[in-house]
This record gives sequence, structure tokens and C-alpha cells, in this order.
Amino acid sequence: MSPDFNGSPETEIVSIRIVNEPLEKVFEAWSNAEYLKKWWGPKGFTNTFHEFDFKVGGKWIFTMHGPEKGNYPNDCEFTKIEKPTLIAWKRYSQPIFRVVTSFEDCKGKTKIIFRMVFNSAEERNKLIKFVPKKNEENFDKLEEVLSAMV
Repeated sequence: MSPDFNGSPETEIVSIRIVNEPLEKVFEAWSNAEYLKKWWGPKGFTNTFHEFDFKVGGKWIFTMHGPEKGNYPNDCEFTKIEKPTLIAWKRYSQPIFRVVTSFEDCKGKTKIIFRMVFNSAEERNKLIKFVPKKNEENFDKLEEVLSAMV
């Protein structure tokens, strides 16, 4: 893995899920804006995508809308894409972190490893109390979209 993606247990939040879908289909759900905007974010959140240029150096700019209140702007840039096994991006809006998502074929199922890499343990520790649960909600929504994909 590139040094840009190196973290340590103190600076990372890692969420893993094995889904009962093939690798190519899972990658499509992460790389196609029409699918991604349906499931990205925790339970109850919706998205408005303003820009989604899925290529290295491309921008992903969107607003997440909270279920009770709040709009959360997100400004990201794709830093590495290896179809169908890796998608990485930098997030420029607060909180700032890098994401490395890898996909592994597991005999027709797909293992997703979602790594959030922060600049410091202090930044990671601000979010560790609730992010793992929210990532699980995100994966739940992904599985719903995957089951509806043809």
C-alpha cells in the first residue's frame, strides 16, 4: 500500500463487512453515483451529489442531509482507483481524513475493508465513539441497494 495510506491503529477507524454479492457488483455500487447516492451515509441520511468525477484527481462534492436536521457538506478528491479492488479518497471538509476502501473476492461474496485514516490519534479519538456504528448503518444501506441491483 502507498505510504500516503499508511496509518496505525491509533490513527485509523477500520470497518469490515462481507456481503453476499460478487466483487464487480459491489465495486459498481461504490463507483456509480446513481447507486452510491442511494446508500451513502448512516441510517436516515440522504445525499445531494453536486459533482462526482470518478477518476484519480476527480472531485466528489456532495451534501449529506441528516434525518432530523442539518446539512453536512463534503468535499473529497479521489486519490487512487484500482478497479475492482480499491477506491481511495481525501476528504477536505471537516473532519479531515483519508479513506481507503478495498474489496476482496471471497468465493462469490465480497469482503469490504473500509479504512478511515486520520492525521492524529486525537482526531481519530473524537470520532471513535460513534463512527463504527454509523459505518455499520452505512453497510446495511449498501446491502439493501445491492439486493435491488440487477
